Amino acid sequence: MAVPIAVLDCDLLLYGRGHRTLDRFKLEDVTDEYLVSTYGFPRQFIHYLVDLLGASLSRPTQRSRAISPETQILAALGFYTSGSFQTRMGDAIGISQASMSRCVANVTEALVERASQFIHFPEDEATVQSLKDDFYGLAGMPGVLGVVDCTHVAIRAPNAEDLSYVNRKGLHSLNCLMVCDARGVLLSAETHWPGSLSDSVVLQQAALTSQFETELHKDGWLLGDSSFFLRRWLMTPLHIPETPAEYRYNMAHSATHNVIERTFRTIRSRFRCLDGSKGTLQYSPEKSSHIILACCVLHNISLEHGLDVWSSPATGHTEQPEEEYEQMESMDSEACRIRQELLLTHFS
Repeated sequence: MAVPIAVLDCDLLLYGRGHRTLDRFKLEDVTDEYLVSTYGFPRQFIHYLVDLLGASLSRPTQRSRAISPETQILAALGFYTSGSFQTRMGDAIGISQASMSRCVANVTEALVERASQFIHFPEDEATVQSLKDDFYGLAGMPGVLGVVDCTHVAIRAPNAEDLSYVNRKGLHSLNCLMVCDARGVLLSAETHWPGSLSDSVVLQQAALTSQFETELHKDGWLLGDSSFFLRRWLMTPLHIPETPAEYRYNMAHSATHNVIERTFRTIRSRFRCLDGSKGTLQYSPEKSSHIILACCVLHNISLEHGLDVWSSPATGHTEQPEEEYEQMESMDSEACRIRQELLLTHFS
């Protein structure tokens, strides 16, 4: 006689019927120091995330419906900030490792759904002007709307035949294109590009380029390094500066563009799942891209909540191949004219 087999939630097997133990962990029972050391963020920030994501995490169609939004968020933050599904992390909040994984997936998708709410360019004139003023205060570079660069995040190999994610160092990665303001707030984040693509190709194909070519601010520009082509809306350094004005321009450009490198270090330091110290992200490229974007959303939310101290460089090994800069001057005569006018007006 055949015996029917029921598919049981592993938490039911581990903790008994009704999931009564899943909410044993209470934020009020532990100190802020414990929350920061274990989950990366203080109590008030976690409460905010519960309010923000609670409705999405309580959907009755999700398998983890018996796990509270608070517990799901703690599980996800534990993974983002430590980079592993450690058994002690699950034990601390009363869920299994498998449920930890599902919680990370749920919270990640809830954050990705809200990415445009937290990652975007300002639109009103006063905020745009404030953005420019903040950049000008760094090194005297006028008209800057953001600094742009790419960073690689290591992922597991999708399959043996797919070489599109193999970067210059022979490692599998996603090449992520990001723009930030003078405080390190992300204004744009495209996290899905295969690691084999160079920074210039990523920018050429990115939604960011379409935005600036067709609709965004005509009275300012982004700053990009020498891995990008000069464009009317993207100012790059001069490859061989000759005059004092050109040297001053390059120095101001470098000092201002450095903000995005500091931002990358901060994100990797805060979200250790991205820094390579725990290995590669063990997900498909699509899911890995969503995890990176979720961390970007959390980065911006943390800045909104005053958690804006620049972090020290991550101690883990990061997979970011160096670009081989080539002579990439633009053939766009208007872009060259704009940069030359910038040199004469502000750096001569």
